[in-house]
Amino acid sequence: MALAACSDDPIAFDWDLRGGPGNTSEEARQATASKPVPDANGILSYPGYQLAQARRGETVAAMAARLGLNAEDLARTNALRPTDPLREGEMLLLPQRVSAAPQPVAGAGTGTGPVDITAIATTALDSAGTPAPAAKLPGGGKEPIRHKVARGETAFTIARAYNVSAKALADWNGLGADMAIREGQTLIIPVATAPAPNPEPQPTAPGAGSPTPPPPSASKPLPDEKTQPAAEKPKETPPSPDLGAGSKATRLAMPVSGKIIRAYDKKKNQGIDISAAAGTAVKAAEAGTVAAVTKDTDQVTIVVIRHADNLLTVYAGIDGLKVKKGDKVSRGQTIGAVRAADPSFLHFEVRKGVDSLDPMSFLQ
Repeated sequence: MALAACSDDPIAFDWDLRGGPGNTSEEARQATASKPVPDANGILSYPGYQLAQARRGETVAAMAARLGLNAEDLARTNALRPTDPLREGEMLLLPQRVSAAPQPVAGAGTGTGPVDITAIATTALDSAGTPAPAAKLPGGGKEPIRHKVARGETAFTIARAYNVSAKALADWNGLGADMAIREGQTLIIPVATAPAPNPEPQPTAPGAGSPTPPPPSASKPLPDEKTQPAAEKPKETPPSPDLGAGSKATRLAMPVSGKIIRAYDKKKNQGIDISAAAGTAVKAAEAGTVAAVTKDTDQVTIVVIRHADNLLTVYAGIDGLKVKKGDKVSRGQTIGAVRAADPSFLHFEVRKGVDSLDPMSFLQ
């Protein structure tokens, strides 16, 4: 399930939800190259494909006309309609190669950004029918992998699948602040420049560590048990403390009452599905702050609440939303209602940082 935000400022949002107490920056994804810069006509050219960057106020048909393409073909390639408006900076996959000239198109202004000399060189090679060498390619010197969005996927699940940050994925594809994507959309995956950091401590080379101090008993023999004063004899081992005595504070309340119709599976289902009638109140499992509100490719509302100790709860399949990003919520507070579906249910996840956990181990 998605972990996204409806902030108007994508820079201010922590795309991987690592801010605040319990920072999980150790789980940062592998480093990626800077996002590629399109040429003066908004074209990104690679040996296997081209993309075009939308200008302010453009529709699919307007972009097609600007690039000399068939509007229906361009729309179909990107799971859109010719009349659909485009967000400024949005990247569309082109159905066929175009000759992206370095000079501005007549009557179209001067473009949306600075002229990229590397992109111009690539375009020239494209026009000649010769693939551009890897060193000439924009955005890391390699052709990015393409990913076609499937139903139910989100920008966050895709970013995790390729081990890149969601922020980089958004930058490279011109996604909006809400990280919304659509089924059938083609995304390019940021080119990695370094592997993910290894949080595990590195072993010390033999002989390089500090010497082990001698145990206290090495210089002084242990006293004879028979001659040891009774007052100094070790006392009986006290009973072990009940480790579960204080665990109630970490338990979560059921967000809705109902039967579990789909259990947790870390590979196939990173939460549980709870059967509930449409309109049933969905309640916060614990006090916290609404960290994100977004929708998946089926336009199903998703809410993420951050709790103490960097614990996150995710609620998907909600209608009648009663909270927004940044709101403080109390345990048991109604955040929305179960969405009408066949069958109707709530999808509920528990996460520690970006890792999913079995919700049943937390629910009372």
